[in-house]
Amino acid sequence: MVDNKQNPALLQNHMRHIQFLYPSLSKPSKIIVTCHQKPDGDAMGSTLGLYHFLIQLGHEVTVISPTNWADFLNWMPGVENVLNFDYDKTACEALIEEAAIIFCLDFNVLSRTKHLEHPIKKANCVKVLIDHHQQPDEATFDYGISNTAKSSTCEMVYDFIMGSEWSHLINQSVARCLYTGVMTDTGSFRFPATGAETHRMVAHLKDLGLEHSPIHSQIFDSSEENRLRFIGFVLLKRMEILKPLQVGLMYVYAEDVKEFKLKTGDTEGLVNYLLGMKGIEMGAIVIDREDERKWSFRSKTNFDVNTFAREHFQGGGHFNAAGGRSDDSVDITVEKFKQILKNYEDQLK
Repeated sequence: MVDNKQNPALLQNHMRHIQFLYPSLSKPSKIIVTCHQKPDGDAMGSTLGLYHFLIQLGHEVTVISPTNWADFLNWMPGVENVLNFDYDKTACEALIEEAAIIFCLDFNVLSRTKHLEHPIKKANCVKVLIDHHQQPDEATFDYGISNTAKSSTCEMVYDFIMGSEWSHLINQSVARCLYTGVMTDTGSFRFPATGAETHRMVAHLKDLGLEHSPIHSQIFDSSEENRLRFIGFVLLKRMEILKPLQVGLMYVYAEDVKEFKLKTGDTEGLVNYLLGMKGIEMGAIVIDREDERKWSFRSKTNFDVNTFAREHFQGGGHFNAAGGRSDDSVDITVEKFKQILKNYEDQLK
């Protein structure tokens, strides 16, 4: 059974612990599983992993993504059945209205689902949270589990399945999806959130027959030539090292996105290159999107980028990995970022 002692907030009245949801899964229902916009490996892995589990219980399950996703996730079992809300709004809204349960994975605030926020908010059904980000909006959900100590939402879905009476239903489709999210969200198992439980989960999936090498190849060995040339361009032309503050910065303009014909997912992981440099404690990248500038923040040790993103860039996430946004131009938001950093000089050093 999943332990809720790590998060006392779950003992409050508005969100019951997810263990109390198990009886509701004993009879077939119409279920929606969704995640945050522009889903990454953990978001897509957790939704599809849960999907493959629930359909074995006889449920009518639909996975809805708020937006499109990266091509390097298109190999995942069941991805061909995922609906894109941006492309098929009418059908998705009808399915949400009919749903008895909506599982919300890898986000804890409905605004992370972009245009899907309103349909979920008005849906008259049970809403369930499974997530590992900080400061969840618990009042939105009927049942849930929020554990920031977990490596990934995929690990939490694994715990959810293992805590039920149906743990034997972890087949190869479930295993491949869940491994994808754990592997990507832990940085191939090097980030601090990778615990002993994470490795025990992977060992169990391996015992069940999981082949991990093909998954790594699909995720990391499928870049197009334009993406590699783009990475080289950014490292050469769009990177600054703020040495006194031990901060690395990258910025990408809209014209860069067009010149290199970037697709969703092509900038994934770029900010991590900054942390690969000796003496850099914080890395940040801002990318010019059509309607906003998207920030990603990373830190190595004791600098809290979650709080930094929440206080200055309308974002949040984890202690060492967070995101944010700005309505300013790239140049203006970069200048603001540099000015804000002056207030954190002691912490960064």
